[in-house]
Amino acid sequence: MEACGTAHYWGRWFAERGIAVTLLPPLYVRAYVRRNKTDRSDATALLEAARASDIVPVRVKSVEQQALQGLHRVRSGWRATVTARINCLRELCREFGINAPLGPKRGLAELSRQLEDDDSAVPTLLRSTMRRAVGEIRAMEESILQVEAELAQIARCSEVCQRLQKIPGIGLLGATAIVGSVGDIRSFRSPRRFASWLGLTPKEYSSGTVRRLGSISKRGDKYLRMILVHGARAVVYSARAAERAGRPLDALRDWALKTRARTGNNNAAVAVANKLARIVWASWYRERDFEFRAPALVAAA
Repeated sequence: MEACGTAHYWGRWFAERGIAVTLLPPLYVRAYVRRNKTDRSDATALLEAARASDIVPVRVKSVEQQALQGLHRVRSGWRATVTARINCLRELCREFGINAPLGPKRGLAELSRQLEDDDSAVPTLLRSTMRRAVGEIRAMEESILQVEAELAQIARCSEVCQRLQKIPGIGLLGATAIVGSVGDIRSFRSPRRFASWLGLTPKEYSSGTVRRLGSISKRGDKYLRMILVHGARAVVYSARAAERAGRPLDALRDWALKTRARTGNNNAAVAVANKLARIVWASWYRERDFEFRAPALVAAA
């Protein structure tokens, strides 16, 4: 079957009845569909794609994996809704000459104060509706905190999550999201394959003896890629803060600063995210905790 909606459920259903299940990436199967799309052409394309040795099947996810992914998806949806609600209230207040400060916490606090102030420029006709919107935001923020508490409980019971959280830039959300999506890191034979699966390796346009590497492919799970890039930005920020304070840097942060000086902030964040993905693979695959090493020790090794 194609690894699309409900495929993992049916994969488990068939496996429980002794039927071998092979899930194939839909993007790769589509290339084998000839002419018009019909059930017959889809079945033929699946058979042709299953014979291709270079197409790696997708592992059937367990119920626990999909439940963990579901927590992240619901939290992400609530977070997007909170941002949209705050931006909507901010723009409404701006129409009446009220500018809320940047940031969700300070902005929402100022918006709430304006709605409670009787002398505010916000029209009385609109205040009750905006107050309800603020109440929705508060409720969704509480729900997000409850989901994060559930994720923290799951992480405390998972040895893999605890190990991954020791890696810089991989916090609670990163560790649980990776474990929920990957399941078994041994399905990736090398750290580069794992980084490529996340879409963090460059696209290649090569011919003959000329090799051209472009921007990252952005294939794979964009949610995981987003978390890793944000974690990489935190690593770069902490490295800059440590450098300004005169504190010693470990090898990862030292490399991040050198990359930033050479390529810029955004490119450095993506490069560090690629390296974090490889570190995640190595730590999980070899069952070893991340070690903070001095740059001199890494260069000597």
